[in-house]
Amino acid sequence: MKARDVMVSPVITACEDATVQDVAKTMIARRISAVPIVDKAGKLVGIATEADLMHRIEAGTERPYSWWLHILSGDQAMAEGYVQSHARKISDIMTREVKTADPETPLIDVAELFETNDIKRVPIVNQAGDLLGIVSRANIIQAVASARPHLEITLSDAAIRQELMEELKKQPWAHTHKLNVTVTRGIVDLWGTVESEQVRKAI
Repeated sequence: MKARDVMVSPVITACEDATVQDVAKTMIARRISAVPIVDKAGKLVGIATEADLMHRIEAGTERPYSWWLHILSGDQAMAEGYVQSHARKISDIMTREVKTADPETPLIDVAELFETNDIKRVPIVNQAGDLLGIVSRANIIQAVASARPHLEITLSDAAIRQELMEELKKQPWAHTHKLNVTVTRGIVDLWGTVESEQVRKAI
């Protein structure tokens, strides 16, 4: 399987001039733990995670001054911590060096990115830097859980997934950002959250 077979798309994003509070509200409203940050052209420029918002002055959780940490880390590290807890713009606290993959990246390589970089998600981008989707650790576990015996299916797994996702994206009630689809040997598994039993049945 490849990244395109399990990635969630479309991706909930925020623009680089959004405020920290805007991004925090998006995380809560959309029930997500990270928000890719894009520029005006839609290119990926960073990512903001729950960890980036943990030590904030608004919540009284900023790290207190420590003289021994100051001695060990110096002024620069202390200044960076101050920015992390006080900055208003998300562009000032987001992670800029984002580990990404392209849609054709094998899942084994995506899993390796998770392990070697101690990260929980990998944005999927094309060669132009456009954000196409995102793969989380949960998406890989979903692929494992979806494993099935081999069946004789005319369409490829990728074609089945693409057709299903294209149909769901046409439906305003489907909220595909909350869903993920895995197709293994012709069998479809649906993962995510829905607002009602009617929406579940429709999907």
